[in-house]
Amino acid sequence: MKYYLGIDVGSVSTKLVVLDDGWKLAAHVCIPTHGEPAAAVKQGLKIIEEQLPSNVSIERVTVTGSARELVGKMVGADIVKNEVTSQAVAALHYFPQARTVIEIGGQDSKIILLRDGLVADFSMNTVCAAGTGSFLDHQAQRLGLSLEKFGELSCRSNAPARLSGRCTVFAESEMIHRQQIGGKLEDIVFGLCQTLAHTYLNSVAAGKEILPPVVFQGGLAFNRGMVRAFEDELKTGLVIPEYPELMGAIGAALLVGRQITDKPTRFKGFDL
Repeated sequence: MKYYLGIDVGSVSTKLVVLDDGWKLAAHVCIPTHGEPAAAVKQGLKIIEEQLPSNVSIERVTVTGSARELVGKMVGADIVKNEVTSQAVAALHYFPQARTVIEIGGQDSKIILLRDGLVADFSMNTVCAAGTGSFLDHQAQRLGLSLEKFGELSCRSNAPARLSGRCTVFAESEMIHRQQIGGKLEDIVFGLCQTLAHTYLNSVAAGKEILPPVVFQGGLAFNRGMVRAFEDELKTGLVIPEYPELMGAIGAALLVGRQITDKPTRFKGFDL
């Protein structure tokens, strides 16, 4: 079998996957970037190597994500691709009928419109954290909740708190106020989910025609409160991949695996 490595280096987390030539997931890892993408990739490569049989060699490598240029040179990538292309390729691979991709990462978020199997339009937000995963992560830490517990509580809410989505600072102030006047915790946390969904749809997705099927990608797709908030806003169900946090890396591996070339790989190996 041939094996293809996809690396997605984000500002919050770094994902590495290996696909075989039947497009099955042979190895994968997701680790915090901690502001050091090079170190995170080195650590990820060691973990991936341990997951693979000793006789496996990597045929080709693609790097995507915010630090793709740096890491691409470091590992000897055969292709360096942007996140929109990688996310779209992965979505269409698993869900060929998909027409919209919502992808929310730790520090950025994006919407991708797919029409007839091609990217027709996209938009990204990298300026304000109010529409990203770090917003919920920060509030969960303030409340002393794990993100899993945060999602569970959100699903119990029957009267979500109305919070400002203009800015993380305003939302946090209002959240504290709700706590002080005795608001239920489940209503506050689901109110935060609604705020993030509303902010995303009115900034990143503003003016975009969101058509189903809608695929929700990125680590935030694990949060059941966020899934509920988007489904309430969009009046449609969301499609959640098996590994939503890995879709950028999977798309990168698919891109290089489908490329027809006789050139040898430039991959420098697992032991950088």
